[in-house]
Amino acid sequence: MGKAVNVDWSKLGFGYMKTDFRYVSMWKDGQWDEGKLVEDNRLTLSEASTALHYGQQCFEGLKAYRRKDGQIQLFRPDQNAKRMNSSCRRILMPEIPEEKFVDACIQVVKANEDYVPPYGTGATLYLRPFMIGVGDNLGVKPAPEYLFCVFCVPVGPYFKGGLAPVNFTVAEYDRAAPYGTGAAKVGGNYAGSLLPHELAVKKGFADCIYLDPATHRKIEEVGAANFFGITRDDKFVTPKSPSILPSITKYSLMHIAKEYLGMEVEERDVFIDRLDEFKEAGACGTAAVITPIGGIEYKGNLHIFYSETEVGPVTRKLYDTLCGIQFGDVEAPEGWTVKVK
Repeated sequence: MGKAVNVDWSKLGFGYMKTDFRYVSMWKDGQWDEGKLVEDNRLTLSEASTALHYGQQCFEGLKAYRRKDGQIQLFRPDQNAKRMNSSCRRILMPEIPEEKFVDACIQVVKANEDYVPPYGTGATLYLRPFMIGVGDNLGVKPAPEYLFCVFCVPVGPYFKGGLAPVNFTVAEYDRAAPYGTGAAKVGGNYAGSLLPHELAVKKGFADCIYLDPATHRKIEEVGAANFFGITRDDKFVTPKSPSILPSITKYSLMHIAKEYLGMEVEERDVFIDRLDEFKEAGACGTAAVITPIGGIEYKGNLHIFYSETEVGPVTRKLYDTLCGIQFGDVEAPEGWTVKVK
């Protein structure tokens, strides 16, 4: 490692910290410029930018991991590039070439290598690529120019005392509309989730569960994460719906469940009144990898899965295998990891 950075790896949470470099690229006159690394973490944009008025923006989240041998690797950045382009198509922003996206991530990690936490701390370097519509624009229409950026922040392990179950309550609010932007990673989805999240926390829960907006009978998302359940006959089940954000962690867990643990995998409807078909349940996403679900409150009743205090054995195996792949301790499927140097 190069210079010593003044970071206490053991005290890291999920909070912002200015690192040395970020990547910036502009799209104008129908094309992207070359892009460059800059030290300034402030953006200057027109007051009439579509990102500020009409929500024309999207983002991604992925991590860089330090392996036991000191090398650094990214986990499936091509999938984040694909998902970002899917979000861009949904809100009429220009796509970012996959190679450019991955190269930007690699450049940012290399330039901030000293901020990649040491192996064994459980901490990682979180990358936040985002795109915003900028320029002088008043009418409701796509922006004339776009800004693509990638910045990074070291973040701690999600569970400080090790993997631990938490409880959730079913929200009265919808996260997305049928045929809306639920499957795109756009800021508006998150702005709309702030109030239901706060209400859930006030009731003593970790977050809320969103049901499908059309019938309110099926589980869609758990806060800002995807749901999965382990049935009594050891099937890995996760909801299927056009308004769920396609989690890269979820699809990775589906592959691991099938190929590494020999389980059957089903993407299908998960009815809120049929929770007793699952012996274990969890939420999955980039930040926590897996959040084990202790129980779900629905209509005043708390349904407990495996335990409110202990993590189920299948959930733990899934977590250990995925983390093992991400940190380079378990052999990864072809193309899942990208070495930074």
